[in-house]
Amino acid sequence: MIKFLSPALRVTAVTFVLCGMAYPFAVTGIGQLLFPAQANGSLLKNPEGQVIGSALIGQQWDAPQWFHGRPSATTDTDPKDPLKTVPSPYNAASSSGSNLGPTSQALSDRLTADRHALEQSQPELAGQNLPADMLTTSASGLDPDISPANAALQATRVAQQRGAPLDNVLALVQANTQAPALGVFGESRVNVLALNLALQRDYPSHQ
Repeated sequence: MIKFLSPALRVTAVTFVLCGMAYPFAVTGIGQLLFPAQANGSLLKNPEGQVIGSALIGQQWDAPQWFHGRPSATTDTDPKDPLKTVPSPYNAASSSGSNLGPTSQALSDRLTADRHALEQSQPELAGQNLPADMLTTSASGLDPDISPANAALQATRVAQQRGAPLDNVLALVQANTQAPALGVFGESRVNVLALNLALQRDYPSHQ
């Protein structure tokens, strides 16, 4: 019996040490040494050094003096009925899309309502062709980025609310625009949290 168990136990022990200890410690060590910011969650801080959030997880921005992320379809448990859910944008504990198909009336109604709300807050957008990410939700509901076109269309509202020159706000958008990975993968994007931190740094709002 021992003759047959011994090799199996040795293989188990070696595998445990390699896969359960050596490999995780090596990967963690290399990550902390070469990519400390990414290994610790790509956290972003304000000028006071406080962690405001992660560059990888979107946040809800509602006030007009901020750039807004794309709509989010995440939900949370209804406190009045645990068997139901209620909208809870950018709820990282419940990452999901709307699961509404292109023929869904609920989706059509939501897009119409969101467009109307946008045009109410920014009348200059009425009748314009808007970037898709200005109205549509993502599959995760947690996207941290928006398109440069989306950010540029919001710049007028933000500049007016902050009392800042529009050209300067657009320059901030440009400065925070990231090119596609390796120049070919994905599309240009703007991290909303990073942009809002830069905006608050240059044109503080106390609201």
